Amino acid sequence: MLKTATDPWSWLSGEWFRPETLRSFEWENPWMLYLIPVIPLLYLLRYLFRLGRRQKLDVALHEGQLKWDPVSLLRFIPPLLFALSLMLMCVALARPQRSNEQVEQWTEGIDIMLVLDISESMRLEDFKPNRLEAAKEVAREFIEGRFQDRIGMVVFSGEAYSLAPLTTDYQLLLEYVEELDFSLIQVGGTAIGSALAVGTNRMRESESKSKVIILLSDGENNAGNIDPITAAKLAHAHGAKIHSIAVGKEGKVPFGRDMFGNINYVENELDETTLREIAKIGEGNFYRASDRQALENIFEEIDQLEKAEIRETRFKDISDFYDIYLSWAIVLLIGWLFLKGTFISNILSD
Repeated sequence: MLKTATDPWSWLSGEWFRPETLRSFEWENPWMLYLIPVIPLLYLLRYLFRLGRRQKLDVALHEGQLKWDPVSLLRFIPPLLFALSLMLMCVALARPQRSNEQVEQWTEGIDIMLVLDISESMRLEDFKPNRLEAAKEVAREFIEGRFQDRIGMVVFSGEAYSLAPLTTDYQLLLEYVEELDFSLIQVGGTAIGSALAVGTNRMRESESKSKVIILLSDGENNAGNIDPITAAKLAHAHGAKIHSIAVGKEGKVPFGRDMFGNINYVENELDETTLREIAKIGEGNFYRASDRQALENIFEEIDQLEKAEIRETRFKDISDFYDIYLSWAIVLLIGWLFLKGTFISNILSD
């Protein structure tokens, strides 16, 4: 039961003394609750002390004339009311409360453009099951770990294609990542410069203070109509930081099996120099990922580097319920004062 301003007599309900109601409270001064069992203990000590000092008088009555009367129990009512009143005062001083806390978080956010290579060389199997599937899984984890950042996506092979504009619809982005496939672009090759140019164009009208391009590729630029270095300078001129990731190993790399079940190997080349220069121009970092674990670690590091400050405001609405128990304590105290001056306090029994 909750206290309401429209019901001034709600404090009379026995619901306030139910264990589940008491457990639902937060206590401002919980140490006051430890005084509650002390009160009956003090009464017991007082009774034993008075019992030992009580003056005994010899009464000349026959044993059959000494009878116990239940009415004599009435003399315990006043001290019982007083003890209960003290206990309820302890509950009131413990300040039972209920709070409703709301947290609002916000951040200025970062604009991030993922530029992913989906050329045929991403089929190579030095990553399991292949380079593209490993990159997709790591990209999913990266997207799920962001908060209020706008993320876009560009994919490329022989041409570059804007797959998703900058958006905070992370579920849509995850669906796009899931659908990534080599068949999205039919033209073969690796157009790194064109991919950077398309990503920059997508971020051109962004007003965010932080713009980041994450370029992931496993090859050397051999297609497209713009040089990668020129594209990197263009991106930097528009305020974008570039992190470049070189994926895969150079030399002989496993790719499929022959008709006898033996692993095929193909020669793989990687233009690490160009990717390093792109990162240097874009004032970002260059990373080399030779296996899936290294790729995961790289995205985790970028995730930590490109974090916007998250600020939060907390609203805490507190309702006090001490007056419920204080009201009961006052009623019992008044009852004690009334009965203390009546014949009930003077009833005697042997």
